[in-house]
Amino acid sequence: MQIIFTKAALSKTGAVVIPSFVDGPSSSAFISINEETDGALERASKSAGFSGKKGQILEIVAPGGVGFGRIVLVGAGKTQNFTLLDAETLGGSALAKVMRTREKTLLFALDGFSAPGMDNADLAARIAFGARLRSYQFDKYRTKLEKDQKPALTKISIHTPSSAAKSAYATLDYICNGVFLTRDLVSEPANILFPESFAQRCRELESLGVRVKVLGVEEMKKLGMHALLGVGQGSANESRVVAMEWMGGKKNDAPVCFVGKGVTFDSGGISLKPGPGMWDMKWDMGGAGAVTGALMALAGRKAKANVVGIIGLVENMPDGNAQRPGDIVTSMSGQTIEVLNTDAEGRLVLADILWWAQEVYKPKTMIDLATLTGAIIVALANEFGGLFANNETLAGQLLEAGEASGDLLWRMPLTKAFDEMIKSDVADMKNIGGKEGPSSSAAAFLARFVKPGVAWAHLDIAGKAWTDKDQSPTPKGATGYGVRLLNEFVRATLEK
Repeated sequence: MQIIFTKAALSKTGAVVIPSFVDGPSSSAFISINEETDGALERASKSAGFSGKKGQILEIVAPGGVGFGRIVLVGAGKTQNFTLLDAETLGGSALAKVMRTREKTLLFALDGFSAPGMDNADLAARIAFGARLRSYQFDKYRTKLEKDQKPALTKISIHTPSSAAKSAYATLDYICNGVFLTRDLVSEPANILFPESFAQRCRELESLGVRVKVLGVEEMKKLGMHALLGVGQGSANESRVVAMEWMGGKKNDAPVCFVGKGVTFDSGGISLKPGPGMWDMKWDMGGAGAVTGALMALAGRKAKANVVGIIGLVENMPDGNAQRPGDIVTSMSGQTIEVLNTDAEGRLVLADILWWAQEVYKPKTMIDLATLTGAIIVALANEFGGLFANNETLAGQLLEAGEASGDLLWRMPLTKAFDEMIKSDVADMKNIGGKEGPSSSAAAFLARFVKPGVAWAHLDIAGKAWTDKDQSPTPKGATGYGVRLLNEFVRATLEK
């Protein structure tokens, strides 16, 4: 999808998007086209009840003589409430509307459209960003798409008086690349994306200057990663650990570590999941996907920060060699774990890579992302990722990054009571804590693998990695959640 920024006169072909506030300035294109058509836009707006309220969209087959194939009026709401995230939503909503048509070009007419206190370049860039985010499609395996199922749109023009809009968009474009990589990874079926092939996809980041290290099974055995290895021992696909290093900051600054759960398929193991819905478990690697996409975004925009992304890649399958309920494994930290439920596997993977991250990289800050518990969806629906943290400053920074990026988080409890729930009679801990507060007891399990003095946060993103409905600027399917959050955290806290 080609995106260009221009100050030239409107090119009257294809579709034109005209945003409008309820109480403020609209694009000058509305005025000029309305005059050219003897008030046709005003009449159409009045007839359809279009007033510029946020979320309203009115599509008008262009009146004769104006050149456009169609005109799309998009409501922006009240000027004082309009945010940059609203601009992204506006761009995504308009793009979704036009993608259903056979128009080949789309023009956003932004001349005269502005919000109080908002830079026009940022406004135009965010609208373009929202449009590109919404343009994503994962149809590589569809061989019989009808012509009307294939979008004809190939070019988006952003008509803005701001000469700085193109520059403002450049960074957002790199972030979008990271989001799209995550969406691709999460969308891939498990017969295509398994630990080894995922690791190869990570290798592709080397072209951006990321240093990539891959650990195989024998190396993990020597390190004592028996918690992680136990999860993957029932699969024909061998497990991997991948470290992706982006050292764009000061030479001696300790890196922040982003750690991702990468269960490329989760059958539940011997504690087998029910058949209906098991197909969704191809995206149980959403945390690892987010970490990988974030590293792509940071490297692409040359972030001035030291960041290491570490992902544990396993496939949880039930064969004759699979881990059994009741088994006891020794983690890399030396702590022993009674495995009562093989379907509580993600925390076993994270236990070893959290410890390895601290042993090798000595981070002051560590953030893990994982599609860890279905219980977090019960608590927060699909509206928020769950945030657990041992550090108030870090928790506040992540909540702010969520608000700024649109990848929203909600703080969840992590107290001694939840740690008590995972005590075992026969080992140092057990991998499940019972029916009460399972998301918090899972976080308490992970906290046992965080060394004193390390600021740590756990993000349970089970409700956010995938969506069953179209949203703006996210289409149905893999969301890419986490990439923008981590990028914003780095920007706001490490690149000051």
